Amino acid sequence: MPLQTRPFLVVYIAWHPAFQRGKEIAKHLFDHYRREHFGNIAGGAGLSVIYRYASDPATGAPLSIDFEEGETSAVVVLFDDEFSKSDEYMEWLEAVSLSSENCGMRSMVFPVAMDASLTKSGVSEQAVRWDRWSDIQDPQIKLQKLTTDLTYQFSRMLRSYLECLRRPLTEDEELLGYLQKVQIFLSHSKHDGDGERIAKAVREALYDAQGLGSFFDVKDIPTGTRFDRVLLAQVRVSAVVAIHTDSFSSREWCRREIIEAKRYNVPLVVANCIQDADERGFPYMGNVPLVRMEPNLMDRIDNIVGRLLDEVLKDFLWRCRLETVRRDGIEEAVFLPRPPELISLAGLNCDAQSEVTLVYPDPPIGSEEQRLFEIIAPLVKLRSITEWIAQSGVQT
Repeated sequence: MPLQTRPFLVVYIAWHPAFQRGKEIAKHLFDHYRREHFGNIAGGAGLSVIYRYASDPATGAPLSIDFEEGETSAVVVLFDDEFSKSDEYMEWLEAVSLSSENCGMRSMVFPVAMDASLTKSGVSEQAVRWDRWSDIQDPQIKLQKLTTDLTYQFSRMLRSYLECLRRPLTEDEELLGYLQKVQIFLSHSKHDGDGERIAKAVREALYDAQGLGSFFDVKDIPTGTRFDRVLLAQVRVSAVVAIHTDSFSSREWCRREIIEAKRYNVPLVVANCIQDADERGFPYMGNVPLVRMEPNLMDRIDNIVGRLLDEVLKDFLWRCRLETVRRDGIEEAVFLPRPPELISLAGLNCDAQSEVTLVYPDPPIGSEEQRLFEIIAPLVKLRSITEWIAQSGVQT
């Protein structure tokens, strides 16, 4: 089966050349989505990010966009007064919006309202409202908030595309799938002074970031249902933030939530909020991104939310990639969204002593980690996705 060569997600960034901050904002987005963090999942050097700002001498507008260049396409428009005053740029945006709409939910336009001009422009797409962030003084925090908001929207678009890969969808089904919120599970301890307080602050930040849904505690469990079954079922379908405070590792249900997240390979980020000491660090909290935050300051909540949404986007990119490389005999391989660890064996549907290949994102893990698997499960083979493609005979 030929391997898909088109990128899974192409991000176009458009702005009017007279917009002074255009290049700065575009460069920030370029650097974020082109980094190795995404390249290990999507292949190559991260996501494909293309600028559209310089005008074509023949038309006075930016170059057109070919939505067939990628499996999915996101057009981020930095919309300001200069953009709105240009007939050529407005006509270009109208044409891009129409072409995008004809492609369904796999290609979308995301306007960013840099000032109040968007509300008077007639642009129908819902916008990211940069112009309403006047209370944020630090320009880097604004850029981070913009990146987080866009990452969430890209994730929803890829989720919709993934469902289309698996089965044909009607237009209404595509839209309803896109509108579903990404669910976030906040794993935290109530047995120290920090866990619940930090979790509430993270929940508030999640809600502010495009109204993300979150599962917080027993108050979110419907009356009449068993809390243990609901908790574990919720972990399996959510992206998880573990608020690692001093008492976290000592709590049975915190440990069970982490184990369940690992067994079901859901996106997971650990927020290291240790105040004093953790008497016994829980061993299964490794192998995932860790964000340090001083529990008293709580000044890096945006970093935690941003990193979690990066993990969500990576997860959908990985799942989309797998749909394009599967072939006959796939049942002999198990695909993991992060490097394998010994707890990965607990998620296998077969005996760990059976022959099975675990395929995971690049790069290959170190020989010292591989030796542990050779001791515990000698019949289990470990392959990075590039190694697996090269050895399995998938045509490129």
